[in-house]
Amino acid sequence: MPLKLGRDMKRREFLGVVGGATVWPLFARAQHPSMPVIGFIGPTNAEVLADRLRGFRQGLKETGFSEGENLTILFRLADNHEERLQDLAADLVHRKVAVIFAASPRSALAAKTATGSIPIVFLAGNDPVRLGLVQSLARPEGNLTGVNFLGGDVAAKRVGLLRELLPQAGRVAVLGNDADPVTEGQLRDVQAAATSLGLQLRVANANTGDDIDRAFEQIGRDRADALFVTTSAFLNNRRIQLVQLAAFHRLPAAYGLRDFAEVGGLMSYGASIVDAYRQCGAYVGRVLQGTRPVDLPIMQASKFELVINSQTARMLGLTVPPTLLAQSDEVIE
Repeated sequence: MPLKLGRDMKRREFLGVVGGATVWPLFARAQHPSMPVIGFIGPTNAEVLADRLRGFRQGLKETGFSEGENLTILFRLADNHEERLQDLAADLVHRKVAVIFAASPRSALAAKTATGSIPIVFLAGNDPVRLGLVQSLARPEGNLTGVNFLGGDVAAKRVGLLRELLPQAGRVAVLGNDADPVTEGQLRDVQAAATSLGLQLRVANANTGDDIDRAFEQIGRDRADALFVTTSAFLNNRRIQLVQLAAFHRLPAAYGLRDFAEVGGLMSYGASIVDAYRQCGAYVGRVLQGTRPVDLPIMQASKFELVINSQTARMLGLTVPPTLLAQSDEVIE
């Protein structure tokens, strides 16, 4: 079938869709066969990645690389079907890319399974050693290095911020995704923080949209005072559903990514994912310059942000304490 140009072409000039997975168009790679190619693998889709890619490209630029000038990026995105990740990783290996960037823990595990020789830079969470990605944070062995996006102190602080907003809260529901390898560590950290604050936790796990609906029904029956949502690719992809259900149940909720606050979530606290992508881009650039992954210690995310949606607070009848407003990096009106 001939390639259709015009308006459709403009929509697809950034990313194309082949076989249900989002990829870099073939013609873009063919124009510059001598350029190094970065394989980019992730669980989500191009729409979610727009702002994050800005950070990734900034990191590449900091190390002297610019897409279309001296490198090409080959995208393999699972479009929220994480069971595809292993096949997508194998395809990148087959195409002999120079470096693989894995945009999630499960993407990194898929890439690690697919190759022991191509350098891999990952964005992971909550201890890459515990996830089995590397053996040491200071000197990762093998072909992997990257950025640790989640830490126990981040989850603990988010629990504390939720308590500061709701000082009378006694029972907090926690929603996780037990199919995500980072969830177990987050739950452990949240439990420790909740115990120190005298909070009771009720944990529910969701792996499908229907699971989320059932979890909120249970949360309603438990009469939770607040909701803590763990950070995972699946839950982030379901953020609109989560925010709408929290509003329907009039449940104050704290999230790990600003994406939630931007679509109406009450509060988010966590590492800036755009800046974490910048850090990853810089590491990819250093690998392209010749640095071995083993010589690049696992970086910790360096920029954190507290975002409060004041409109949602008013809808819930909450007054945000001035101390909390003073800590915030952004207040959405």
